[in-house]
Amino acid sequence: MNDENTTTTDALAAEGVSIWLDDLSRERIRSGGLNTLIAERGVVGITTNPTIFAAAVSKGTAYDEQIAALAGTSATADDVVFALTTADVAAACDILRPVYDRTGGYDGWVSIEVGAASAHDAAATVAEAQHLSAAIGRPNAFIKIPATVEGLDAIAETIGAGISVNVTLIFSLDRYRGVIDAYLTGLERAAAAGIDLTGIRSVASFFVSRVDTEVDRRLDAIGTEEARALRSQAGVANARLAYEVFEEAFASDRARRLLDQDANPQRPLWASTGVKDPALPDTFYVVELVAPGVVNTMPEKTLDAVFDHAVLRGDTVSGTAGAAREHLDALAALGISYDDVTATLEDEGVAKFVASGEELTATIATALQASRRGATTR
Repeated sequence: MNDENTTTTDALAAEGVSIWLDDLSRERIRSGGLNTLIAERGVVGITTNPTIFAAAVSKGTAYDEQIAALAGTSATADDVVFALTTADVAAACDILRPVYDRTGGYDGWVSIEVGAASAHDAAATVAEAQHLSAAIGRPNAFIKIPATVEGLDAIAETIGAGISVNVTLIFSLDRYRGVIDAYLTGLERAAAAGIDLTGIRSVASFFVSRVDTEVDRRLDAIGTEEARALRSQAGVANARLAYEVFEEAFASDRARRLLDQDANPQRPLWASTGVKDPALPDTFYVVELVAPGVVNTMPEKTLDAVFDHAVLRGDTVSGTAGAAREHLDALAALGISYDDVTATLEDEGVAKFVASGEELTATIATALQASRRGATTR
């Protein structure tokens, strides 16, 4: 229970959950809306993606001036995407810098993704991560790298260069173990190169609601009462098992050696926490995934719901691995393959990643052409 002076988001933070907003726009920055969410909703970080930026550019006029200026140059649509998104992320980093400083770098981060075309190209991913990091020039900018097989090598190399990484599109526990290994490998390389490990941070973004969407689709196809009873539980079970992996990995001798050199653990981040099934409570993927040391990145609609009416029950993750494992076993007994589900979701995730990048580029190309046409008629 919260006392009358404590908001639900305050109580969530007190349980050890960092609240990050899964949204960013220039209008939100300029209007002071982001500052309000930090002050009143307990937001201590931001994640972005190309779809978010495409929506921001297509609404309102906040980007018109910069697009018009770039339209007068030889800039391509890709150049403009880079300029607009890095400018927004740098501005958001500045707004969140007091949080970063107050928490010693634990929170106060803003994430930006590498380009979609790099998802299966480690060398291109590393080059773009370095380009983005240099352009933003802020210590509290996370570079998002997808957890593809090729991405693992890119993560290790990027961390080894001292660049902080938000690893995105994680669905399976085995891939998550690979992500942790890549992070530790990167830290070992950074240490060997004489880079101060205290400034290197990482989060591992484990997607939640998408798991339920795919598993529930398969359960509905089975259609039995037993199958229906298992709906809307796989995403939370998977995330709870991921937390067990996190705890075990960072208690290992290998991790301890790095932590003793003032390295930071790679924190689990719950992504895709907006409810897609209207039968579920709109705070479901927040309330059911409360644990110390995690991040929950929420769309504003979910954040508002949590603030307004979430009923917290304390830590809902620790000690739940056994039951979570039993749930996945029950799915397997019905013929639902965990490996196939997570492989499908990764393939779909990368495809959506590519599509959203193309959407953003197309949106910018249209705006750029319109600005150039307007300039020729004046």
